[in-house]
Amino acid sequence: MRIAIAGGGVGGLTLARVLHRHGIDSVVYERDASRSARSQGGMLDLHPESGQRALAEAGLADRFRSQARPEGEEHRIVDPGGRVLVHHEPQPGSFSGRPEIDRSALRDLLLDSLPGDTVVWRRRLVAATPRPSGGWELAFEGGHRSHCDILVGADGARSVVRPLLTDVALSPVAALVELSVGDVDRRHPALAELVGPGNLWCVGVNQILSAQRLGDGSLRVGISLRAHDRPVDTLRDKAALLDIFANWDPRLTALIEAADSVPTPRLIEAMPIDTRWSSRAGVTLVGDAAHLMAPVGEGANQAMLDAAELAGHLAANPADPDAAIRTYEDAMFARIHPIVEMSARVHAMMLSPTAAEDIVRFFTPRRAEPASAT
Repeated sequence: MRIAIAGGGVGGLTLARVLHRHGIDSVVYERDASRSARSQGGMLDLHPESGQRALAEAGLADRFRSQARPEGEEHRIVDPGGRVLVHHEPQPGSFSGRPEIDRSALRDLLLDSLPGDTVVWRRRLVAATPRPSGGWELAFEGGHRSHCDILVGADGARSVVRPLLTDVALSPVAALVELSVGDVDRRHPALAELVGPGNLWCVGVNQILSAQRLGDGSLRVGISLRAHDRPVDTLRDKAALLDIFANWDPRLTALIEAADSVPTPRLIEAMPIDTRWSSRAGVTLVGDAAHLMAPVGEGANQAMLDAAELAGHLAANPADPDAAIRTYEDAMFARIHPIVEMSARVHAMMLSPTAAEDIVRFFTPRRAEPASAT
């Protein structure tokens, strides 16, 4: 049984690792030229019921704890004037919550756990066609070809594998601009204190300015706007971004002014909440390829859980992989639907005119109602 995984992100690598633990070989085809070819993004908070559970299935829980940063779970939410609305401080050194780990560190952890020939670099999948004898013929950019019995699309938002199962259309949900500030403790101590060891959200009307501390001492700064408020191409310079936040406290907009990098804007899209497909022999999807959703912290966690569950079903039923895939898909659809709904609801709340008030309510624990006398 030759298994090909399109995409070497955390979902695809988790799948390869759990399969490997079950004695099942796979090949991961990744478009990047190497593990260090490009930035892997910011921090991920791994949830106990999903991302951490997948790492346990992968036999990597201890290595995760050695690299994760529980202090990164600290979260500050402020309004445009800098007034603190919410300040969550995790229990020092505790891994019982959702400890943060840099995405690059997590990817390296997974890569280092695999045999050296598992990942084939510089292989961007461009087409997959059915073979007369079963399985798939794979065509890659540059003319390379291969084949497999089972193809798993772990290739993200614009998956090449997804159209083999569904022609679902993506819809824009936000515009995101990313910047970075290096060596923040030495060069910008005021910003280091403002953000703290974890995450900062500055919440305004239909817009958010955020920052998170990475393990290398840098800040990753993000600007989130409603999808159709401004053309994405107008968000490529600092002056335009500072104009959007013109009336905000200068201590907050200093996050933009201090950035070392050129602003990188992109449109964030999502699949319809009720997306599902009829199972097809020899092919399935995990992660964003399967359920691209509004970005509120569930994407990577659910991708890893998808991978662990799919690997488990394939290992439990190696004689009938198509039945294993059907079992995985049925469970995944049932699990993911409420999570996609919640993500859409929370994301819409965060970019609403009343976001600050709504977020305070969201993060404020409800008091238990007293029991009524009988």
